[in-house]
Amino acid sequence: MSRVRVGTSRIDRQGLFAAMDIKKGTRIIRYMGKKISKEEGARRLARDNAYIFALNERYDIDGKALSNTARYINHSCDPNCDVDNTGHTLWIIALRDIREGEELSYNYGYTLDDYAEQPCNCGAKNCCGYILDRQYWGLIKQKYQ
Repeated sequence: MSRVRVGTSRIDRQGLFAAMDIKKGTRIIRYMGKKISKEEGARRLARDNAYIFALNERYDIDGKALSNTARYINHSCDPNCDVDNTGHTLWIIALRDIREGEELSYNYGYTLDDYAEQPCNCGAKNCCGYILDRQYWGLIKQKYQ
């Protein structure tokens, strides 16, 4: 039985949702894709491939393939998931107990580079207004202040 399902998201078109209750700490789904060099990852990012995920110092994962169901997880400033990067694999894990039907989300961890071009629509009470790693929130003028 699958723990997740793709559905219509209030955050951004489609999202990934819990198909059952999920306990805190559970490995929910693996972020899968082709392992590519950092150089190739940079090229694909420059061509607007938003599914490039840093794996380690040498490689990235291109998760654009439709078979990578984890690619439907949206960003949130108040996420219920995180990414466990083992250096060889990427797992989406539950930060807290998640109820069936709840949309899965994690913080994409974007840097300050061009942050203003990455508005956030997560709707969280603490949303900073941008898809931005929390460590940078104090360095920007928050969109909703």
